[in-house]
Amino acid sequence: MSKELKITIITVCFNSIKTIQDTIDSIRTQDYDNIEYIVIDGGSSDGTIDIIKENLDIIDYYISEPDQGIYDAMNKGILAAKGDIIGILNSDDFYPNQFIISNVIKSFKREDCDAVYGDLVYVDEKNTTEIVRYWKAGKYNTTKIKNGWMLPHPTFFVKSLIYKRFDLYNINLKQAADYDMILRLLYKYNIDVVYMPMILVNMRIGGVSNMNLLQRLKANKEDSLAWKNNGLRKPFFLRLRKPLQKVRQFFIKP
Repeated sequence: MSKELKITIITVCFNSIKTIQDTIDSIRTQDYDNIEYIVIDGGSSDGTIDIIKENLDIIDYYISEPDQGIYDAMNKGILAAKGDIIGILNSDDFYPNQFIISNVIKSFKREDCDAVYGDLVYVDEKNTTEIVRYWKAGKYNTTKIKNGWMLPHPTFFVKSLIYKRFDLYNINLKQAADYDMILRLLYKYNIDVVYMPMILVNMRIGGVSNMNLLQRLKANKEDSLAWKNNGLRKPFFLRLRKPLQKVRQFFIKP
């Protein structure tokens, strides 16, 4: 691999005036220099665009236009990306320290892999130093994914050529296109993925990335469709197993 790997970070946002500056600042403070930063806005009307324009010194590309949902916006970012590696950091999320990207790059170089991922913590919406849940992902294996395992999507960094080879997010799945992507890449095509045992992302509880009960029920239905769409046999009791995976997040601490 090249010594100067370019990494593209994509932030998807819509009316995110309260949180997006924290997201941008966490990119700004990274100690890795070769970062391309892309912001895909869904046509905000609350002042988000003003914040974006105030930070054009580190934002390499942005658009603001209506889209077909969060995964459509992610696809726009991926298609615009010029980096060797792509990561997605939504506007409710931020990196916990300035070494995240450099550590991700070190993992890619050391392991010569297709993708890496790590752990995530949910933090209080207002007091972001207060940890509410800890999503310790652990190492991937096929048995775990059949039991409902899912990695924290915001911590997923992928070589851009993988998206070119295995396609973008399925925008017909409004709630579970991230699960569909993980299932497709890790389980169906068995890409070379490495777990980084460290917290890579802080996510605010209460943001757009967190689902209410109705959305969760819809997502559970779409989880089953993801298996079908990928030509895979869905495990028994998947709708029960997958939510149960989240229970331990409330009891373990980083």
